[in-house]
Amino acid sequence: MTKVIRRVLIANRGEIAVRIIRAARDAGKTSIAVYADSDADNLFVKLADEAYALNGTTPAQTYLDVDKILTVAKQAEVDAIHPGYGFLSENADFAQAVIDAGLIWIGPPPEAIRKLGDKVQARHIAQKVGAPLVPGTADPVDSADEVVEFARTHGLPIAIKAAFGGGGRGLKVAREMDEVADLYESAVREAVTAFGRGECFVERYLDRPRHVETQCLADQYGTVQIISTRDCSLQRRHQKLVEEAPAPFLSQEQQERLYQSSKDILKEAGYVGAGTCEFLVGQDGVISFLEVNTRLQVEHPVSEEVSGVDLVQEMFRVAEGERLKDHDPALRGHSFEFRVNAEDPGRGFMPGPGTLTVWRPPTGPGVRVDEGYHSGMTVPGAFDSLIGKLIITGATRKQALQRARRALDEMEIEGMPSVIPFARVVVRDPAFTAEDGHFGVFTDWIESEFSGEIEPYVGELGNPEETDPPRDVVVEVNGKRVEVRIPASLQAPRPGATSRSKRPTRRSRGGHRPAPPSGNTLASPMQGTIVKVGVVEGEQVNEGDQVAVLEAMKMEQPLVAHRSGVVRNLIAEPGATVASGEVICEIVDAD
Repeated sequence: MTKVIRRVLIANRGEIAVRIIRAARDAGKTSIAVYADSDADNLFVKLADEAYALNGTTPAQTYLDVDKILTVAKQAEVDAIHPGYGFLSENADFAQAVIDAGLIWIGPPPEAIRKLGDKVQARHIAQKVGAPLVPGTADPVDSADEVVEFARTHGLPIAIKAAFGGGGRGLKVAREMDEVADLYESAVREAVTAFGRGECFVERYLDRPRHVETQCLADQYGTVQIISTRDCSLQRRHQKLVEEAPAPFLSQEQQERLYQSSKDILKEAGYVGAGTCEFLVGQDGVISFLEVNTRLQVEHPVSEEVSGVDLVQEMFRVAEGERLKDHDPALRGHSFEFRVNAEDPGRGFMPGPGTLTVWRPPTGPGVRVDEGYHSGMTVPGAFDSLIGKLIITGATRKQALQRARRALDEMEIEGMPSVIPFARVVVRDPAFTAEDGHFGVFTDWIESEFSGEIEPYVGELGNPEETDPPRDVVVEVNGKRVEVRIPASLQAPRPGATSRSKRPTRRSRGGHRPAPPSGNTLASPMQGTIVKVGVVEGEQVNEGDQVAVLEAMKMEQPLVAHRSGVVRNLIAEPGATVASGEVICEIVDAD
């Protein structure tokens, strides 16, 4: 049965909201955005045909609040909801709630999300259809003791994974037995924060594997297309930084196995819509099924570039009940995606939220930019660090690399650190360029073998413009009292107020980077939220002991003692927000 989508609500933010808004505009559909307080002036809100406030600052208060989103959907009289990626995109209950509200869900059926979004059930499906798998627990584990027992039985390293999630969050790799318990607890915390559920399972970890995946599309009539393969092996903290399509250096047999296994898994699950089947490929060529992401992926543009398929437009078509062609698209050329994250690669990819003072992406042949922000906009610390994506395409992998070097050198970003300096180095690294025929990168290559020297960010940090908060006033419209929120830019000056410059303020060059710990003081290396405190006032600690765990931009960062001694003046407590350079405690001599 064919349906028509005329008005689509995007239950997301940032770059992916911009992408969907543009696709809706191309398809002649009206786009409706929803936004958190900190996103009120950001690009996706400005581009949407209509935008509605969610009145909150945290993910739980905004993009994870099902009731708020459905209330806006009703108010805006939309036909459909597109969840983007992250947040509620893989939440089967949300999908069902959308359907129950009489709306079109632009995604897979709730039951398929449940089957495949739960990684344990996904493994069962993969086993049933004969997809390749490494050993793992049949169901989520209940305690760290179970994880330790699995490690003793199957050996190390092991991977502890959130059963309901993706994007590297809630994923920890244990290589030593004495770190298993702490990593299990950390995986559970991250999973609860990112996905609202903390169940984790365990599997044997393939050492030095490549991460290879298939971009899939399926319709309600049983047709499954493979749009392309992708290689996503360049990762930090198990989150992708650079992706490419098609995945290079695979044999014909490996590619056929990836295609067929992906189709079998999705057909068995009754899948509809866009999705990605992820696999690990070992050094010896062995393939192991990893998971299915029941949503659009961040890296979908590289598959679009080599196939000529607009995946968001296809998601609209499939949701409206249209049929897919019964054959996979022919591929042409090669494409790379470089994620532009607000992180400092010179400081271990430390998150660096702030305000963009310069955003000047490259142009020219083979260049596509999917951005979430422009100059003057703030990248908030409460959400993902992704600023935008640089997609470079050429007729061959070699040409695409040449264009990537040129484009990355042209790109200018100021106001915050970004991962662009890393990308500039890696596109010249022999392990990645594989000019000798050997593709040498793997999923933890950055942490273990990458030798490129990258200087810490020493540019100026942009600060958001200082403005008064919005003011709520009550007005009368046609005899009805209505509460209206007036932004600061439209408010008259308060009596006695002095005028302020509208130009964003900046800290002095290099002044944002906290000095390394010295003396007795242990300071926070970044702005973030304390999620765990591992010491108490007066406790004796040794150099390297964990004092606290910070979280920023959905990533955890352990804070360890820089010297041995006794903890004094401890101010850290779970849930507290700290600024970069703020003192957490002092560690003084025992005597």
